[in-house]
Amino acid sequence: MLPSLALWLQGLSPELGFLRVFQYLTFRAVMAAMTALLVGVAVGPYFIRRLTELKIGQPIRGYGMQTHLSKSGTPTMGGVLVLFAITVSTLLWFDWSNRFVWIVLVVTLGFGAIGWVDDWRKVVHKDPEGMRSREKYFWQSVIGLLAAFYLVFAISEGSNERVFRLFLEWVKSGFSIDLPDQAGLMVPFFKEVSYPLGVLGFVVLTYLVIVGASNAVNLTDGLDGLAIMPVVMVGSALGVFAYVTGNAVFARYLLLPHIPGTGEVLIFCAAMAGAGLAFLWFNAYPAQVFMGDVGALALGAALGTIAVIVRQEIVLAIMGGIFVASAVSVMLQVTWFKYTKRCYGEGRRLFKMAPLHHHFEKSGWRETQVVVRFWIITMLLCLIGLSTLKLR
Repeated sequence: MLPSLALWLQGLSPELGFLRVFQYLTFRAVMAAMTALLVGVAVGPYFIRRLTELKIGQPIRGYGMQTHLSKSGTPTMGGVLVLFAITVSTLLWFDWSNRFVWIVLVVTLGFGAIGWVDDWRKVVHKDPEGMRSREKYFWQSVIGLLAAFYLVFAISEGSNERVFRLFLEWVKSGFSIDLPDQAGLMVPFFKEVSYPLGVLGFVVLTYLVIVGASNAVNLTDGLDGLAIMPVVMVGSALGVFAYVTGNAVFARYLLLPHIPGTGEVLIFCAAMAGAGLAFLWFNAYPAQVFMGDVGALALGAALGTIAVIVRQEIVLAIMGGIFVASAVSVMLQVTWFKYTKRCYGEGRRLFKMAPLHHHFEKSGWRETQVVVRFWIITMLLCLIGLSTLKLR
């Protein structure tokens, strides 16, 4: 909004030429991060007070860590604060004509709505399980598939009109059409290695990335500050990829696909980083507020959508290794427990407790040790991911 307003004011008076700075992407990204940070920090205390007054406290599962029982009643649904700061900052600083930022916003808020319903049921109905898995997965699938079908054509074409035309061509061709190279699966560390996916392959991959990233972040969000800082780091790193991919010169030099319009996604990434740091101000140990599913599901979906737009799905898995490890640990734990129960009549566990961060807590690590060490690992993984820009 502000870039358009500045451009309009410039047209009214030549003396306002200094407002050209609002057209620079890097300036707007810095301002988006600052705006989200200030909005989050300013609104946070009031927001936490209101949650406390409404008695929107976090229920603790009876089979969870016993050391976490003291956290019962801590205000939850703090993800609303993060989404509010992201939305306000993004709407202020991005170019409203950019279709990629809009789709990221829609997916983020859509998954946030799912998380809100889940948290509401936990709080109001006093049900620690919240929304049932099948219902939650259904709505995640609806949003994920709609986003995937739009992105497969949006990444292939430069405008919504041409996107619609390409969609019609795909339907008329009997659902078989060749997509440009930028719609293929990019393999990091190799020069110009891209595997063609086709429309259905792209849709399936995108769906898995968005839904998978959403649930992986949600599973990681189990300790004070554990999930939000990795989200900030991974989101910031994806912002670098968005900037490079949207710049024809940089993309050509670094052998990355040039996708016009993706640079504007940097504004969303910057806003997410600023809002995440603002939330960490209140979520650091001992937490004054928890993110809840409303924040974790939304932020994970945002990371997945951005990774698809900048064609870095594999790099997302590298940089978000903590999220991947948490999700895999749960799947392995459940699978092994069911298998051993069927074979031996008694379920056995691979980990002392899943997700993985609880395993380390059970092994004697303090909560703050787990959190900070996972942050350090994420920082290292993000550096490895960023190294793929040049190491090819």
